[in-house]
Amino acid sequence: MTNWVYPLGTATDGDWDISLGTSDSSAVVNGWAHTGLKVATLAPGAVVELPAASEERIVVPLNGAFVATVEGVDYPLAGRPSVFNGPSDVLYSGTGKTVTIGSADGGRVAVATAPAQASYPTRLIKAAETPVELRGAGNCSRQVHNFGTPAALEADRFIVCEVITPAGNWSSYPPHKHDEEKDGETHLEEIYYFETQVAAGSGAPDDADAIGYQRVYASDDRPIDVSAEVRTGDVVLVPYGWHGPAMAAPGYDLYYLNVMAGPGPVREWLISDDPHHGWVRQSWDEQEIDPRLPFGA
Repeated sequence: MTNWVYPLGTATDGDWDISLGTSDSSAVVNGWAHTGLKVATLAPGAVVELPAASEERIVVPLNGAFVATVEGVDYPLAGRPSVFNGPSDVLYSGTGKTVTIGSADGGRVAVATAPAQASYPTRLIKAAETPVELRGAGNCSRQVHNFGTPAALEADRFIVCEVITPAGNWSSYPPHKHDEEKDGETHLEEIYYFETQVAAGSGAPDDADAIGYQRVYASDDRPIDVSAEVRTGDVVLVPYGWHGPAMAAPGYDLYYLNVMAGPGPVREWLISDDPHHGWVRQSWDEQEIDPRLPFGA
């Protein structure tokens, strides 16, 4: 079976800590065609460059501040101390453009990509402009930053967002899928890039190991069975099948960056719930949002 789980250090490529599915990735993932992700950790003053290609990109600071340069124009990205400090400025580059990313003080940056044909203008989305959604309720409460969704960004193919799940909560739940083009569902590959932290006030020792978990399982005769323990820098690919929950273990907050795109005619996130578990959504009507949200308020 194709490897769908990439722990930190298993998808490196030159200056990139992670390089999967992009136009210049050296690693080949069988059956993967519609989404890509690169992550780099830059020393102060360091620069990385993505050559012009037929793919759209969105630059997402994970920690630290950056300057992204597209067609000779510099776009300062204010960044954040960590992914658990609320939204960051992000930059959509469009297609066919060289993108250079640098940082005066250093930091970690992600670039989501998708092969694309239509050209849309470069756009800076400030942190204050990012739609922040509190989704679910009770122990399924989570925070979603919808900077790269169809309602927030004009783009050709991809849908990009990030999710923060407080310690002990479940997100990406109930399990759902988007692997067919049919009424009420769109066919989308999905990338999960994870980060974890010890939850504030948890009383954890200095050597605590911040972990989370991700589940993916078959929805038809295509085999897939993932039960992955994840930490900062790990990636799980979802080519098809039911996926969820993404679990924040007690004592540890969980973040993930989602990159979705597919071959269908409509850029829209339409899903089908696993019929055994979809009823859980109705239970949220009588529950409150977790008071620990929003992060970064």
